[in-house]
Amino acid sequence: MLTIDGIVIRERSVGEQDKFIDVLTAKDGVIEISVKGAKKINSKSGSSTQLFAYSRFCVQLRKQRYYLNSAEPVCIFYNLRTDIKKLSLAAFFADIVNYTIDRQNEYGEVLRLMLNTLHYLENDKRPLEFLKSLFELRLCAELGMMPAIVGCSECGEFEPEKVVFRISDGDFCCKECCEASAEESFSNILSDKAMLHAVRHIVLTDFSKLYNFRVSERIMKNLSEYTERYLINHLGCNFRTLDFYRSL
Repeated sequence: MLTIDGIVIRERSVGEQDKFIDVLTAKDGVIEISVKGAKKINSKSGSSTQLFAYSRFCVQLRKQRYYLNSAEPVCIFYNLRTDIKKLSLAAFFADIVNYTIDRQNEYGEVLRLMLNTLHYLENDKRPLEFLKSLFELRLCAELGMMPAIVGCSECGEFEPEKVVFRISDGDFCCKECCEASAEESFSNILSDKAMLHAVRHIVLTDFSKLYNFRVSERIMKNLSEYTERYLINHLGCNFRTLDFYRSL
């Protein structure tokens, strides 16, 4: 018997009573657990195995498949279900994680990112677009897709006044070095050093201080466009949950 802590990021029905759940864990990536009788009215594992529940799972491993024996909820993020906008954004986060995280690798920081972001989202501690941008870019950094943000890729300038973020190249340059590409496009976003500070904070700061910054509405708009485009470009995937979130 094994004990595993993790958060449910996907559930799929099997027959009339059973289901599979995908669980993000710290040490084993995303694992699939078979839950027998999950849909029964008197099921003891109902709240522990629902979407976004962070629980302690007691499982058996048989023939390379995990089977649930019992589960105890730690945090079920109930308030996410009271707001369709929050719920759809949480679903987008779960989709990204399910797409990017493999099995049998350690992803403790990704689990921490997911849990902390859902906590801030559930309790209205930060604006939705702020949390979305932070999650998108920090996840990319944790997965080895961090943008090159030490200095201008052409001249090395550390803190230019005007900055061109080059999404496809994964870097930035000062406007003077990138006159030919300084116009805003899907691949380039023109902003300033305030946004550069925000990007550096998201990808470089210690986790204990990750959520402790503010940006203006203007920078938030630029940051939101940048992180979403950066994520989609470097993952090479579109997400229906993102389309639904944007439609609300």
